[in-house]
Amino acid sequence: MSDFSQSLSVSASGLKAQATRLRHVSENIANADTPGYRRKSVQFEADYRAAAPRSQVAEVKTGRVSLDPSQLQEIYDPSHPLAGDSGHYEGSNVNLIVEVADAREAQRSYEANLKMFDQARQMARGLMDLLRR
Repeated sequence: MSDFSQSLSVSASGLKAQATRLRHVSENIANADTPGYRRKSVQFEADYRAAAPRSQVAEVKTGRVSLDPSQLQEIYDPSHPLAGDSGHYEGSNVNLIVEVADAREAQRSYEANLKMFDQARQMARGLMDLLRR
């Protein structure tokens, strides 16, 4: 695999991983008010198998999706259908500030991978233009 195609595949794997992360962040934000919902997070892993043999370059792949084990928020609303005898029910453990920060980080990482992809493409185009002369 050439260096150009390897750089394209590495940045494409980063784009895919950040898109997956952003999808889970948006699910968390959408379900922030859902009773009993637990925050989802995705882990990233290095994938050396997709790279060339004896290469130090690894692609990014997403690992398991894990649920946040932290305590669910106790909400007092005796009129809610899920409320117990004490008038409390379990809300979600989604913190919107954390989700917005994660969304920004994923967006910036996505943009960085997109810029790397575009730079490799422009370099390949420049090389082809030089070879045609």
